[in-house]
Amino acid sequence: MATTTLSSINSGHIDLLAAQEPNWLASIRKQAFLQYQSLPAEVSPLYSKYSDVNKIKPESIHFTAQTARPAALGKDLSDRLKELEQETGILQVGQEIHKIFLRDSVAKQGVILSSIKDALNKHGDLIRSHMAANQPNYLEDKFLALEGSAFQSGIFIYIPRNVMLEEPIRIITSLADDGTSLISRNIVVADIGSKATVVQEIYAPGSSGKQDVQQGYFELVETHVNPNAHLELVTLQAMGHDSINVSNRKAFVERDAKMSWYIGMFGSLLSRYKTDSVMKGPGASSEDVEIVFGIGNQSFDVTSNLVHSGPHTRGRVLVKSVLKDHSKSLFKGMIKIDKQGRGTESYLAGHAILLDRGAKSDAIPGLEIETNEVKATHSASVAQMDENQIYYLMTRGLSREGAKREIVSGFLEPLSRKMGPTIRAWINYLIENKWQGKQLMLRADEAMEQILEVEKSRYRETQDLFEKHYKYR
Repeated sequence: MATTTLSSINSGHIDLLAAQEPNWLASIRKQAFLQYQSLPAEVSPLYSKYSDVNKIKPESIHFTAQTARPAALGKDLSDRLKELEQETGILQVGQEIHKIFLRDSVAKQGVILSSIKDALNKHGDLIRSHMAANQPNYLEDKFLALEGSAFQSGIFIYIPRNVMLEEPIRIITSLADDGTSLISRNIVVADIGSKATVVQEIYAPGSSGKQDVQQGYFELVETHVNPNAHLELVTLQAMGHDSINVSNRKAFVERDAKMSWYIGMFGSLLSRYKTDSVMKGPGASSEDVEIVFGIGNQSFDVTSNLVHSGPHTRGRVLVKSVLKDHSKSLFKGMIKIDKQGRGTESYLAGHAILLDRGAKSDAIPGLEIETNEVKATHSASVAQMDENQIYYLMTRGLSREGAKREIVSGFLEPLSRKMGPTIRAWINYLIENKWQGKQLMLRADEAMEQILEVEKSRYRETQDLFEKHYKYR
């Protein structure tokens, strides 16, 4: 099987990927690739000294333009597939879509769930209209340009007008077991007045045993939230600890619509997530809630930007990191309020707790405001675990490790409550597995049922974060 490394991708590789695509998309690929070639790995010099992007080894990351054979399913994915059969969802292994489940009740409402390749053939005009209206600026980030130019596959989801889905759509993506990497472009469209939740699980099998191979999953996620729609996108990243995950996320939110990002990052050697929420229409709102749990020498590079282009918009970002051993996190965020953004309220916060002396976290929040009559504030904190709290809990019968876990639970409690009981149960399940050194994969087992039952019984709405901030008490 012929492969191309990340360090040797050229225009010929892009032409091969675009061979069966419409001309307008091939043109977008070529323009994005030109920008990819011209950009450094870290565009902003402000962030260069903090970045761990050097953990990416371009010469060791291999891609294929075409899949020679369908990727095999391991036992864990086979078990996960059986659980998915009763839901609406899609399983992707490597470049190939292994299975799509679309319940009859969902299909009758006109919901589209397909590969990006099939969607371009059947719904090309729908995709083109949204991409034309909201084209990413590929000069923002080198990897954004890579994902826009060299994507090998992707998933397209369309929620028709006024359709409200009660059950989530599940996307399970796993890298193939042959050591190859993957670049995806995923597009989700929530039409006028619709409501849906999309749950994304990301896995990687781990080391292939080859010293010169590094697996990576690169993705561009675009969400188009039309007027009065509400879209939730939950991401649970549980890749192997020697893999790489780079994700660029763009939300385009129209009048009185709402976008909610909920992200839990647990796996991979380097996780580099950049989320841009663009509130275009009046009354648009967006929230981005993220939890990071790092161990060993893991690195997490998290960027979340709120762009308020319309008046009376509302934005929230809250990122919390828990770091053990020698793991690291970097939080970057910007609130940008354009001249037309009068009446905007925006809040941006990043907080980290360090469980060991070797752990490290940096936070760089910022504001860029071009108009008056707004409320905008940011906060950041990094702190070691309080030894007095540990001692107090140990006097109540807990071990030192048990005391740490209780403090972490309290640290994450206000944040996870915002996610709702089911999402919170998934997050806690993965945290528990990681703390115990177990495999990171969601399962419908007895432990999950117990956690879900507890979370449903204790769930309550969180008070508004903005009003609790010290500037507005």
